[in-house]
Amino acid sequence: MPDNLLIVNGLVVTMDPDRRVIEGGAVLVAEGRIAAVGDTAALRAAHPGTAELDASGKAVLPGLIDAHAHAGHTLVKTLGGGDGARWTEAVEAIYPRGATPDFWGADGALAALERLKAGVTTGLSIFGAYGSRTDDAAHAEAHAAGYRRIGVRSVLCPGVSPPPYPNRFFAWQGSTHREVQIGLEDQLAVCTTLIERLHDAEHSQTRIMLCAPVGYPGRHGVTPETAKIYPEVAKQVRALSRDKGVGFTQDGHKGGTVRDAMEQGILGPDALLSHCIDLGEDEIRMVAETGTKIAHNPSANMSIIGRCPAIELMEAGATVAICSDGTAPDRSFDMFRHMTQAMHYHRRHFRDAKVLPPGKALEMITCDAAAALGMADEIGSLEAGKRADIVLIDLRKPHLWPGDMPLYRLVCFALGSDVDTVLVGGRILMRDRRLPHVEEAAVMAEATREIGLALARTGLQAMTATPPGFWKATRYG
Repeated sequence: MPDNLLIVNGLVVTMDPDRRVIEGGAVLVAEGRIAAVGDTAALRAAHPGTAELDASGKAVLPGLIDAHAHAGHTLVKTLGGGDGARWTEAVEAIYPRGATPDFWGADGALAALERLKAGVTTGLSIFGAYGSRTDDAAHAEAHAAGYRRIGVRSVLCPGVSPPPYPNRFFAWQGSTHREVQIGLEDQLAVCTTLIERLHDAEHSQTRIMLCAPVGYPGRHGVTPETAKIYPEVAKQVRALSRDKGVGFTQDGHKGGTVRDAMEQGILGPDALLSHCIDLGEDEIRMVAETGTKIAHNPSANMSIIGRCPAIELMEAGATVAICSDGTAPDRSFDMFRHMTQAMHYHRRHFRDAKVLPPGKALEMITCDAAAALGMADEIGSLEAGKRADIVLIDLRKPHLWPGDMPLYRLVCFALGSDVDTVLVGGRILMRDRRLPHVEEAAVMAEATREIGLALARTGLQAMTATPPGFWKATRYG
């Protein structure tokens, strides 16, 4: 890669505070960062002889940001064929008792590859979903290494598994395993180790946020007895995040739990809460007044059983990011799909097609998402000094034609497969949809091998069969 690179002749959508859009624009990249943004002719004249990347017919955007998804889900997303109950059964067996560091490494590489090809240059991953796999730091380290292998920025969120403690995990050595019992303090110690080893490593290629489970009566797996333990667990994880200066996140908030989080003292500008369905008006105010950020997942199952009041939250002054909640059991990392879903989701609620304009939706996967991750000074817009995370989107496609109103076409009609070129930290990772540094077939072969081994370890091979009710029925039984 040349030290300096000039991206020229593009439709430069800066997402800067003025939301400048420059036709025939250019972006100068130097030493991994954006050095200048402006008119192609002017930047060419100011920097003669600089290597060029022609963006004619393409939109040039900051790299897309997915502020909420799950480690492991890329390998298990097909299990149960869309039957959520069967899929949950599989996940609760595989992650604690069937997964190895090789499993997490394969998942990290495959997830990063999918994200990269969809233009996502920074992605958050809750590590271990319903139970964080923090019995041994090797699991999360392998996942982070999978992301580094592809080159996408990873915000990895280890934490602690739900109570009661100790939690039960299987440690595998070849075809044999030993059972380990891991207490809360042990898991917090592993989180500390991961912060020390991975946080802000390699030019922010990997960052750590800590995750605490959310428990309430009626939630899957929560008993009246364990529900009383969750608040203290959240306080301990939150205290560690503050002590170590890293962000804090929780997955699965609903009406009432934000009020609980406020009472627990865990809200704040470095906290990111996901889903947040059916919030009360007082909870909306709490989020806005504390500066707490929201990860809105319009394509998720929780957005079916309840509604995230994303519009009302933003009107109250809160920062909200559109996220994938990817990729299981039925989603992808294509952020264009999730923008479309979000627009229709809220317009249907208000019965008003003017709700959530396309430009605001694009903000929610770029500059607003960067703010949600506490990275607004580094990524999320094309501005001098920020990291050169840049995507080029080919607008010369039948579904993106005719050639008028390019911004509208970009948000409402583009797909992740229209992403042509991706740079992360100034390094070209994909050009003309080809990745010279990655053997994609090898990544997919490793993923196939590792999910096969995990299914065999847990005796869940039947989960890959088409489930009853897939055909002819109007709903699963």
